[in-house]
Amino acid sequence: MTQPAVLLETIDLGMRFGGVEAVSGVNFRLTEGELRCLIGPNGAGKSTFFKLLTGQLLPTSGKVLYRGRDISGAETHEVARLGIGIKTQVPSVFDGLSARENIWIAASRGRPTRRANEMVDEILSRIAMTGVADRPVGQLAHGQRQWLELGIVLAAEPELILLDEPAAGMTHEEVVRTAELIREINRTRSLIVVEHDMQFIRMIASKVTVLDRGRVLVEDSMENILRHPTVRDVYLGKRVAA
Repeated sequence: MTQPAVLLETIDLGMRFGGVEAVSGVNFRLTEGELRCLIGPNGAGKSTFFKLLTGQLLPTSGKVLYRGRDISGAETHEVARLGIGIKTQVPSVFDGLSARENIWIAASRGRPTRRANEMVDEILSRIAMTGVADRPVGQLAHGQRQWLELGIVLAAEPELILLDEPAAGMTHEEVVRTAELIREINRTRSLIVVEHDMQFIRMIASKVTVLDRGRVLVEDSMENILRHPTVRDVYLGKRVAA
């Protein structure tokens, strides 16, 4: 059986801020079609690692490879053009426009109007927002705003989507819906999800990478991560049931 191709890889990736080494010698590999969750305590280096992948920071050592191409020094817009979509924790949307208009702005870039309109309808259906498509975004609930930004990311048709805490601040029902949406997207896209909510991670994850003090502590299945004594006691807490 043919193994999936490596989509994203970091080699001895490091980031130092003065005397502080926020990311240290991280070797990470994501294959096509994979969904990987990235977890760790506060200060573990998750946010810095995320910014290194997306071009927001230039590494002080090591490399980031996308399909074998070194993108370590690429700007954020160059990373996006390569096929990497980014959704930050705080939604970046136009509150005065409707959900439909927000997605259309992204879908219309480089596409004929007819195809852009078709794509908008497809995405609105996919994120279950057809019923509120023409409502001003400023009137939408928090979860809907998060789904809308994910729809905007999808409009660029990226191969890889990076999500920063997509379930933050959501109700239980919104978390469940977000998990369903991410699993559905993973049928056609690769994803890396940085998240704190362990119940949410349980809903979506098959493989988890745990960072600690800027280094990879362990990579394993979610089931084994929850049983790992160091992860369980120090990073997840003993309240997490196996």
